[in-house]
Amino acid sequence: QVQLEESGGGVVQTGGSLRLSCEASGSIFRPNIMGWYRQPPGKTRDLVATITISGKTVYGDSAKGRFTISRDNAKNIVYLQMDSLKPEDTAVYYCYADPRSGLVGDDPYLEPGARDVWGQGTVVTVSS
Repeated sequence: QVQLEESGGGVVQTGGSLRLSCEASGSIFRPNIMGWYRQPPGKTRDLVATITISGKTVYGDSAKGRFTISRDNAKNIVYLQMDSLKPEDTAVYYCYADPRSGLVGDDPYLEPGARDVWGQGTVVTVSS
């Protein structure tokens, strides 16, 4: 069972930067898709960015041009570099992994019935 642990949240001023990290542990399985979602106070959880093992990325509209997602496949860690932060970026940021496909070693692994895996969340507060 893959477990996700986020780190790197905190308080930053408008225009500042933060880097979030998320390490997947507890299994030799490497999910193909990992990424970040966020949930501002009183709002729904929305996509920030995802990345595949091969490096293909997808960004939510709010992240385009300011955030960069990257991944260390050997360590099973995904990063989110956030620059030019705005007060509206204030949210709980959740690490995400799709365990339905990935790799065990170099071998493809599929588990169609698996459920999404989420971290416990890390709080980012951008002060004006």
